[in-house]
Amino acid sequence: MEYRYLGNSGLMVSCLSLGGWVTYGGQVGPEIAQECMKVAFDLGINFFDTAEVYSGGQCEKDMGAAIRKFGWKRSDLVISTKLFWGGKGPNDRGLSRKHIIEGTNASLERLQLDYVDLLYAHRPDPDTPMEEIVRAFNHVIDQGKAFYWGTSEWSAQQITEAHTVAQRLNLIAPLMEQPQYNMFHRDRVEKEYMPLYKSFGLGTTIWSPLASGLLSGKYNDGIPSDSRLALKDNAVMKRYRDALETADGRVKLEKVAKLHLIAEKLECTSSQLALAWCLKNTNVSSVITGASKPSQVEENVKSLRVVPLLTEEIMRNIEEVLLNKPEQEYNFRSS
Repeated sequence: MEYRYLGNSGLMVSCLSLGGWVTYGGQVGPEIAQECMKVAFDLGINFFDTAEVYSGGQCEKDMGAAIRKFGWKRSDLVISTKLFWGGKGPNDRGLSRKHIIEGTNASLERLQLDYVDLLYAHRPDPDTPMEEIVRAFNHVIDQGKAFYWGTSEWSAQQITEAHTVAQRLNLIAPLMEQPQYNMFHRDRVEKEYMPLYKSFGLGTTIWSPLASGLLSGKYNDGIPSDSRLALKDNAVMKRYRDALETADGRVKLEKVAKLHLIAEKLECTSSQLALAWCLKNTNVSSVITGASKPSQVEENVKSLRVVPLLTEEIMRNIEEVLLNKPEQEYNFRSS
């Protein structure tokens, strides 16, 4: 396993991490979650990601149960959770000081942990003043209930505003951002955030590296019944499912088929190629993967051996398929 510094900090996270979105507490039961986390830990993954909203808090409970069951040394783990959607009450959502503090306490209770390493603002909150948000996350850090705070799906302007407020108040600014990033979703990580990597040392823990499974190739011949996109009661998955029926969706499926040929040339799977492509970007601190069975964790970790195979020629071949490279250059890891 490779470990990378999380942004401009001394914290090292495994370049591949395991997240619980959709899967743990929802798609699979606690036993499977425990098995996946055990395999991940044994393979060197130290970073596990969840959120208060995942499966209504059950994901936090299941992942916390796994930590207790295996008796892992707390200093060997990097645990993150995210706050924004905490319930149906008027103060159970958003980034008010009240919800950040109460939401943190509720998450720690479900996880049965004294602290999380990383605490994210799951989305920006235009209704709460930025100074209130920055002060609240600093309060949680001062209480020892989190070590670092960050953002998820914030714009570069919003992140910059948080840094400006933190600097003015001599407080801790957000260290990391958790954006969507994959071969089909590139502009924010590769272009919009470029000034932030240089100015603030922003770290990124990216989600959906396989575009909800699209880049794995599993949807080329339809939607398997045991896949994420088959989940009927998940609005996000429905949106992805409907997108496959559009002209753009069909074009993407054609590109996935061409990417599969490149994967075959490298003697890897399409999923491993997509994960390795994300890891190639030096501005990515960790790639958050999902797994509904232990074997998927093992297959995902094998993507590490593919990264050195992504030569300049192979990267050009991939770009010739994707045809979506942002105009601004970015820093991919040299071969």
